[in-house]
Amino acid sequence: MDSDTIAAVATPPGSGGIGVVKISGPQAIPIALSLFQPSSGPSSPRSHHLYYGSVVDPETQSTIDEVLFTVMRAPHTYTREDVAEIQAHGSRCGLGAILELVLKQGARLAEPGEFTKRAFLNGRIDLSQAEAVIEVVNAQTAEGLELAARQLKGHLFQAIQAIRGPIETMLVEVEAAIDFPEEIEDIIRPEPFAHRVIQKAVNPLEELLKHYDEGHVYREGVAAIIIGRPNVGKSSLMNRLLQKERAIVTAVPGTTRDFIEETVNIKGIPMRLIDTAGLHDTDNLLEVEGIRFTRERLDEADLVLFMVDCSLPLSDEDVQIFDLVRSRKTILVINKIDLGDKAQVGKQIGKIVERLPGLPRVEVSALYDRGIEGLKAAVFNEVTHQTGPADLPSIVPNLRHKIAIQGALKASMDAAEGFRACLPAELVAVDLKEALDSLGEIIGMTTTEEILDQIFNRFCIGK
Repeated sequence: MDSDTIAAVATPPGSGGIGVVKISGPQAIPIALSLFQPSSGPSSPRSHHLYYGSVVDPETQSTIDEVLFTVMRAPHTYTREDVAEIQAHGSRCGLGAILELVLKQGARLAEPGEFTKRAFLNGRIDLSQAEAVIEVVNAQTAEGLELAARQLKGHLFQAIQAIRGPIETMLVEVEAAIDFPEEIEDIIRPEPFAHRVIQKAVNPLEELLKHYDEGHVYREGVAAIIIGRPNVGKSSLMNRLLQKERAIVTAVPGTTRDFIEETVNIKGIPMRLIDTAGLHDTDNLLEVEGIRFTRERLDEADLVLFMVDCSLPLSDEDVQIFDLVRSRKTILVINKIDLGDKAQVGKQIGKIVERLPGLPRVEVSALYDRGIEGLKAAVFNEVTHQTGPADLPSIVPNLRHKIAIQGALKASMDAAEGFRACLPAELVAVDLKEALDSLGEIIGMTTTEEILDQIFNRFCIGK
């Protein structure tokens, strides 16, 4: 473990009421005390108590800022090292000056995620909990925050350990059979062992993978592209979903020549909404470039909102776009239902559905906010396969976890088949060990330094 003392500004950049400089390591408290001048109270502050005073430059004796100061002595800290925090006014200049003094006194600038990495390496949290820290920081909806908080509390760690335990027990028994070959038939009975692997490993691993499929959209979100020919109301729909005027709306076709991206909360799912240039034949170079971008973004989208105008007959361009998106996850959005009487609109919708069959559809008036809640419900249903309120899984692994779980599942299934086929115990032991190693990657027991660097490099400095 690195014995350096590290420091960083732990609050976001910019101006604010409060900013925090965090110091962690063996010299954290002496360094902080060399700068802190209490207004009153003991010269040796008690752990986990807050003190008022000033940060003073020890060379010039000039006061940098009025602060609140606390020390937290190991092991009862975030990193399980001695930690000091200086709470100053949230000025970029002031916090930078305090940090510079801390570094002059012997600390070094923390690397991205290094405080949390030390918490993991010192055994305060497992790797899945460390990853949950950044999930909490980056959560875009209340549902995403709830899932991250469950992982931070150790729910995923407990689930993984509940699977690893039985696999370890079975591996010990298999290794005992290898060491005592004359007793192998008494130790290993193929079918009961295969059943144990299925019950204790395969089934719960499949359940965890199902949780990923059910819930990862709450954490990772989805990308939805609004597509259609010019002037069907794409930008109006964008503005209505965002509840602000983000895209320019005019009666002139082709207003959107680039693409606009914003994130909107759809029933707890962060959806990256992309408004695009209308797809049509044109000689305008700007529109041609916008259409090229639209086609590129279409390939990246998780969901397509294909918009048509029910106040006009379908055009050949509408049908061409339909052919382009019909094989993708697509919702047909029939807009401008406010134009015309009810019978007229209903007749036109019937013609549209007849020519553009097979897609779930929603009828809206983006201009007058009609049908928008129905569209949100349709989007939610398409990306979660749920029709009622959000039903969050208790545990949602991230993509890294999913890949490791898939590896553990394959190895466990191979072990079960090995028992049933009466393969040599040494081969079955290899499969069980591989399953353990894959699960160990999730909680940090068998994770390489390269993987750790990849994980913690996603963090900001100061966390």
